Amino acid sequence: MSDGAADPASGEFVEADLKRLQRCVMIVTILSSFVAFLDGSVVNVALPAIRRDLGGGLSTQQWVVDAYLISLGALMLVAGSFSDKFGRVRILRIGLIGFGAASALCALAFDPVFLVICRGLQGVAGALLVPSSLALIISAFSGAAQGRAIGRWTAWTGTAMIAGPILGGVFVDLVSWRLVFAINLIPIAVTLWYLPRLRPLDAGRAATAGHSRIDVRGTLLCVLGLGGPVFALIEYANFGWGSPVIWIPLVIGVGCFAFFIDYERRAPGAMVPPSLFAVRNFAVGNVTTTLMYGALSAGGFLITVFVQQVGGYPATAAGLAMLPTTLIMLAFSTRIGTLAARIGPRIFMTAGPIVAGMGYLYMLIVDARVTYWTQILPGVLIFGIGLTITVAPLTSAILGSVQRELAGTGSAVNNAISRVAGLLAVAVLGIVLGDTVDPAGFKNGLIFCAALLIAGGVVSGIGIRNPAPPTDAQ
Repeated sequence: MSDGAADPASGEFVEADLKRLQRCVMIVTILSSFVAFLDGSVVNVALPAIRRDLGGGLSTQQWVVDAYLISLGALMLVAGSFSDKFGRVRILRIGLIGFGAASALCALAFDPVFLVICRGLQGVAGALLVPSSLALIISAFSGAAQGRAIGRWTAWTGTAMIAGPILGGVFVDLVSWRLVFAINLIPIAVTLWYLPRLRPLDAGRAATAGHSRIDVRGTLLCVLGLGGPVFALIEYANFGWGSPVIWIPLVIGVGCFAFFIDYERRAPGAMVPPSLFAVRNFAVGNVTTTLMYGALSAGGFLITVFVQQVGGYPATAAGLAMLPTTLIMLAFSTRIGTLAARIGPRIFMTAGPIVAGMGYLYMLIVDARVTYWTQILPGVLIFGIGLTITVAPLTSAILGSVQRELAGTGSAVNNAISRVAGLLAVAVLGIVLGDTVDPAGFKNGLIFCAALLIAGGVVSGIGIRNPAPPTDAQ
């Protein structure tokens, strides 16, 4: 076996076979995760064209976005558990086929309500993609190779978040909003063509998959426990916290999630084994994830809105404001992931968030004239460097601390936390800003985001431990 390659199942692979398998793993995991992340952002610029074509008011437009986010966030933990129980390749195949079918239905939508339903189905299928993808990387790589692979995955999937509005704008302007959804079929078809080559990674699960028990009660509690709060966080701006439309699902969701945690502590074959959170790096890493991704979501929202409302920049230019961050991640995430695997994640997870926070603090020089090139761009570049230093080591530290057979669940927990953290931070940002995003409110928001990031660095510095270097036998 070559250094840096995990034994897939049988141990009979030669080095050339492992290299081919690893190449296929990277293609499959990047493409499958890319479409899931892309569809979270690509539809935003298509909403006016969808409204002109299909009709529906502002609430319909919001639900075209929210239906995807709610179903994706609510089912992430369930999907991770299924990935571990029934095999990553099998669950990934189901997710890809479902995502492709839902995308085709979205492209053919004749009615806004039908489109919202199909977007919800997209979210259900999308929840199956990300945990299985990261779990496949953990199964196929180890050591420095694993860090390098996670860095590459991080770079490309991070690109999807920024590429979405750009691609969406091109499709809407030059062809049709329907292409925003139909284009998914190309990467899905490529991924499905490569997927059969990954069967060795599921070989050890094939015999036991039929005997695995689905935790029905835990599944229902998890879906309600995550779905209710996510719905409330997304829709509170439309109804207000005092509306029963918000507080009823919020209260029910929090109650169900509390029952879910208690049930999982006692249930045999728990969906999320409590032992996961007894692992130091897993628990501390998810605290850092909460702070880091909260700042990432709130900061991106803050900057995009400010440069439009105060700076007078057009929507396309505002969408490009954070592009340098993506370019930095694409260029350096793989190298950072490799370095973190060699010397440990602690220094990266400590320094990275603090550097990113300095980027936001730099932007405090902004005034009502909003000169992007001198007041915003340098801060975005500093933030991008800090984010790149952090993300791949953070993912490696969290997933590298759990058993391989629980990699899907560990990935799902981390992804669910990052999404809910982003929604919560944007909700809190509304309180920080008040009714308008003026220069004073913008600076308060920058301080809020910087505080989250610096706190993430401090938490990592105190809590994260570098894993022991592997022995020759390992």
